[in-house]
Amino acid sequence: MLTSIISLEQQMLIVGQVLIAALLSMIIGIDREERDKSAGMRTHMLVGVGAALFTSLSLVAFPDSETARVAANVVTGVGFLGAGVIYKGEEKVHDLTTAASIWTTAAVGMAVGAGLWLLAAAATVLIWIILRLLWYVRRYI
Repeated sequence: MLTSIISLEQQMLIVGQVLIAALLSMIIGIDREERDKSAGMRTHMLVGVGAALFTSLSLVAFPDSETARVAANVVTGVGFLGAGVIYKGEEKVHDLTTAASIWTTAAVGMAVGAGLWLLAAAATVLIWIILRLLWYVRRYI
C-alpha cells in the first residue's frame, strides 16, 4: 500500500508541488483562453498538474524503478494531446502555438514535480513572454 511507503510529509510536499504546477500552468493557459483557443486555461492546468503528479509519484512512490520512463511517457502522451489540438484549415495549419504551449506546460509541471520550482517559474515567465509579448511584436514584423 502506497500510504505506508509515502509519508504524510512527502504527500504534503507533493500536494504543494501540484498546487504550484496548477498556478504556473494557469498563467500559461490564460493567454490561450483569452485568444479563445480550444485548449485554454483548464486544459493547461490539467496538463501541468498531471505532469507534476506523475513526476512526483515516479520519484517518491517508486524510487527503485526507472523514473526516466515516466518522464518519456508524459512527453509522448502530451504530444498526442497536442496533436489533437492542431487542425488544417483551407489555407494554413492552426493552433501549432497552442499545441506547443501544452507541451511546454507539461515540462513546467514535470519541473515542479521534480522539485525544481525556480526553474519552473522562470520557464513560465519565459513562456508567457513568448505567448503574450511576442504576439504584439509579430504584428509589427
